[in-house]
Amino acid sequence: MKVTRSLICFAILLGLFVMACRNSSSENAKGLRSADSIAKTDNARDAHSYSNHEQVRVRHVTLHLEVLFDRKVLKGSSTLTIERVKPDADSLKLDTRDLKVIKAETSNDGKSFAPAQFTLGAADKILGASLAIQLPPQATKVRIEYETSPNASGVQWLEPAQTAGKKHPYVFTQSQAIHARSWIPLQDSPGVRVTYSAEIRTPKGLRAVMSASLADNNKTLQPGTHKFEMPQAIPPYLIALAAGDIAFKQLGNRTGVYTEPAMLDKAAREFEDTEKMVVATEKLYGPYRWDRYDILVLPPSFPIGGMENPRLTFATPTVLAGDKSLVSLIAHELAHSWSGNLVTNATWRDFWLNEGFTTYLERRVTEAIYGREREEMEAALGLQSLKKVIEDLPDADEILHVDLAGRDPDDGFTLVPYEKGALFLRLLEETFGRERFDQFLKGYFERFAFQSITTDDFIAHLKKNLLDPNPELAAKIPLEEWIYKPGLPASAPKPQSDAFAKVEAQAKEWLDGKTPAAKLQTKQWTTQEWLHFLRFLPQQLIANQLKELDQAFGMTKIGNAEIAHQWLLISIRNNYDTAYPRLEEYLTSIGRQKLIKPLYEELVKTPAGKERAQKIYARARPGYHPIAQTAVDKIVKKA
Repeated sequence: MKVTRSLICFAILLGLFVMACRNSSSENAKGLRSADSIAKTDNARDAHSYSNHEQVRVRHVTLHLEVLFDRKVLKGSSTLTIERVKPDADSLKLDTRDLKVIKAETSNDGKSFAPAQFTLGAADKILGASLAIQLPPQATKVRIEYETSPNASGVQWLEPAQTAGKKHPYVFTQSQAIHARSWIPLQDSPGVRVTYSAEIRTPKGLRAVMSASLADNNKTLQPGTHKFEMPQAIPPYLIALAAGDIAFKQLGNRTGVYTEPAMLDKAAREFEDTEKMVVATEKLYGPYRWDRYDILVLPPSFPIGGMENPRLTFATPTVLAGDKSLVSLIAHELAHSWSGNLVTNATWRDFWLNEGFTTYLERRVTEAIYGREREEMEAALGLQSLKKVIEDLPDADEILHVDLAGRDPDDGFTLVPYEKGALFLRLLEETFGRERFDQFLKGYFERFAFQSITTDDFIAHLKKNLLDPNPELAAKIPLEEWIYKPGLPASAPKPQSDAFAKVEAQAKEWLDGKTPAAKLQTKQWTTQEWLHFLRFLPQQLIANQLKELDQAFGMTKIGNAEIAHQWLLISIRNNYDTAYPRLEEYLTSIGRQKLIKPLYEELVKTPAGKERAQKIYARARPGYHPIAQTAVDKIVKKA
């Protein structure tokens, strides 16, 4: 059979195309994005980054840092491997905040470096300062020598007295949303994914951990030197470091917990179900792609509940309740391994793609491990909290696709992206059926694995793969209202809990004077039931009622941080002065924003409360993380 030249050419081109597709798939498996996904992300403008990643893109970050506790700085260098998206680009623009840039260098081969001209721009209160570095035509690497400020917004330095062991200092980072730039000069945008490696030097006897794997198990290193590798590409806000007196305990084949030695056994008992959570999530949404899942329990000043740093979740000790009642936080951070770390929001206005999905996944994992009743209680509490938050938010901040231009992206970290986003996904599940929706989510995570996407990307995928094939069911989803309108749509699901109905009946018995507090049937109540009980009570109670509850249940002395928070809110609101010493102890011993901000907000509503808030805050502020300081400053100073 005769073969024409055109057919031969076609066959060759087809073969090249197949090879290219295979290479693209291989790159995605390693966390490197394909060309079409890069183009899509580049079209998403990030209002919170100075970087010119549409011209020059950072692909890998190599850190060499020394932890200097005496000066409270990280000092060393960051070497950036770059790719020129536009061949004629002659400068690299990075994000920084309060960094002391000592010098910049470039290299063509990664071996010999030559000085490079750089310009550090004027500092913006929100964005920090741009760093522009001139690039020779063949440069492939840029090295910046620098040190951080003692007041870096993403780094907290703790004295020994602020730790559990009281013997050694401690340091940890918190890079989300745009705080990575306060300790690393880089393109600090969630739309720019990088791999990274690091060599961290600490004082002897102290351990460093990162959101990465140990390089060669650190067997060949000198004491005080720690090496790490992150082979999967991640957004900069997931680069994380901690160093201090840190011990480790294995939980399962690929799970474990790090914390200070004094807290290790307690943390291991609390988180013993972690391996089960990984398995349950894999069954629902596909393989876990980050090798290990470990947890670092930080000192109590950690400003948030948990941070989903890949391979190593950073967690607050306030979840160590002793009865696993608050471990949904771990389910949440683990779920980020799919929604957030694997598929990431391209800009901070798309933040709901992280947190709405993750809150939905968290509830599904909680149901798989602890049952439907536990999940429904937590979903009902989430809806209660969302409704309360929406009452106080401006309309513009009640939108899932929120506009944060000109604002600190931390302002967008309300319950709206979490709970409203999760309710939207639950509506899709209830409308299309759980089996069909689970298949959709599996396909979503596979399609966008190791990519950063926009809300438009998600909507296009949703329409193509779920709505358009099922037009009758799709007609029940008011998509525009959910994504672009304020408030909670009438179509929002309404989680129901039989346990909460029983709690409400008990509360009414007490409020009506039919049953004394000490006689209420509360012995088997979970944390969730106690929270619902306290929230169900009227805003105003009389002194004898508060005293009766306190005597019956020891509310003022309770160790569970979530229940104590709710009780202290009631105490402030009703001027229950018996609880004020506990309030001061609470506010000066933990720094988790979710738990401390509402207490300050309640205090400053009255002149006496305002004075109390100022006195307590004067003592507490030095122990808070810079992120928490900024948040509480606004409350106290505004008052």
